[in-house]
Parts: sequence; structure tokens; C-alpha cells
Amino acid sequence: MSKSDENLLRSELAKHREALLACRQCPQMIGPVVSGLAVPSPVMMVGQAPGDKEGPAGKPFAWTAGKTLFKWYDSIGLDEEAFRHRAYMAAVCRCFPGKNPKGGDRVPNAEEIAACGTWLHAEVEMLKPSLLLPVGKLAIAQFVTVDKLKDVIGRLHQVTYAGHTMDLIPLPHPSGASTWHRTEPGKTLLADALALVAAHPAWQTLLNQEQG
Repeated sequence: MSKSDENLLRSELAKHREALLACRQCPQMIGPVVSGLAVPSPVMMVGQAPGDKEGPAGKPFAWTAGKTLFKWYDSIGLDEEAFRHRAYMAAVCRCFPGKNPKGGDRVPNAEEIAACGTWLHAEVEMLKPSLLLPVGKLAIAQFVTVDKLKDVIGRLHQVTYAGHTMDLIPLPHPSGASTWHRTEPGKTLLADALALVAAHPAWQTLLNQEQG
């Protein structure tokens, strides 16, 4: 991508982000809208939905799950600051869904996922990423059929979304409440997935940018 094309895309992403931050479409969702930076990138990460700490922090994965996630990325060459400035951070839903009375966060409903999906659709259309990293079962399920995580994590998939075909490497959710990524077979499958990410040309591009 030429410098002028990159600057144009950065401007388009900034306008998109401004409109996204103003969205109040879903009445049950608790604002503010949480968004990553307007970064032109060949790598797009898609989380599930922010927790109650991300809104006040003003950025995705700002709490304990984020610490674990960024340890994973750090192990393959990009620390938190570098990742936030080199990869595009999206999500299935961009507002905190609220708490589930039975414990944990409420899972966004189909209408909320569809409403917020218009933002994700537009981002894929603009960025045309080479590598998509969905984090957690809800995010993975937007792109591939998933029954059990062990059936999809640790493998490279090719998907078409918003008219764009790209590689997809799913990751488990780094929540401290989950033991999946800390016990077998999840521990090994996570290592396999991270090895696939590290070897991918799009990730290598981010490493080279960070070093440049």
C-alpha cells in the first residue's frame, strides 16, 4: 500500500471510528462505545464484547483478560503497545452488555450482534485484512461453525466475510474465569494457534513495522 493510500484509509477509519463512538442503537447495552485505534493493518482482531472496566478505560482488553491476551502476543514478538498501534482491534459488540443475574457478563442477543455487525462488516470492507484473529467462542462463531473450541483452535481457516476472503486463526478467550487455555488440550492448541499467527506473513509485516 502506498503512503497516500494508507493516509486515505487512516482518514476513512478515523471517520468510521467517530461515527461508531456516537452509536446508541442498542437500548440494553451500557455505554460508552469501546473501540481500538483507527489503524490501517493487515491484521484484525475481533473480541466478543467489552467488560465493565473497558468503558472507563476507553480501550478494549484493558483489564485482567487483556493482560493474559497481551502476554500471548508478547510471546510471539509484539507487546501491548505495539499491538494496539499495529493491529486493528474490533469486536462482535462494542458496548458492555451488562451483568447476567446468574453470574458473569450477559451474552449479547442476536439483534445486538446483528446491529453491531454492520460496523464490523464495514471495517472488513475497508481494511481487507489478510489475517483475522477472533478471540473467544462468540467471536469465532461469527465466521466459522464452532461446537467445541478444540475443533477449531490450533488450525488455520480461510473464510469469506463482507465479500473479502482472508485467513482466520481463532484464539480462546483469555478470561481468568476460563480454564480452557490453561489445561489440556487447550494449552497445546493455544500454543499451536500462536505458532500459526507468528508464522503468518501479515504478522511478520507487523513485526517489521514495529522494528522500523
